[in-house]
Amino acid sequence: MYEVILTLHSYLAYIVLAILFLAVGNAISGLATNKMFTPEKDFRLSLFALILTHLMLLVGLILFFVSPSGLQAIQALGMGGLNAPARLLAVEHPFINIIGVTLITIGWSRHKKFIEGKKKFKSIAIFYGLGLVLILSRIPWGQWFN
Repeated sequence: MYEVILTLHSYLAYIVLAILFLAVGNAISGLATNKMFTPEKDFRLSLFALILTHLMLLVGLILFFVSPSGLQAIQALGMGGLNAPARLLAVEHPFINIIGVTLITIGWSRHKKFIEGKKKFKSIAIFYGLGLVLILSRIPWGQWFN
């Protein structure tokens, strides 16, 4: 079961990052060109990014509890016994990504309060962008490219 969840988490990460890049790029483009916020494209793209990041968080939390690199590593070695790569997987990656998903959720909630398209795009661009930066900062790149 662990291998299946790990594989799902890894492949889903590519999809989530691609959709987040599209959502942030779309929001920045909409903000720069001062266009209308449309339900057909802009709303759906932002919503799809939100849903996928929450799905990714759910899979990641399940993985944290079944993985030998997650909670089991903390229980076996303690917080002081983790080396840098183990600490990245067991502590930093989950914690920072939860903050990133929280920022994305805040951006989604804030955008719904505005009527003007420029404010909607600004909220999505700022909060989704910050969430994306945090998520990118804690990806275990060494494992992705091995």
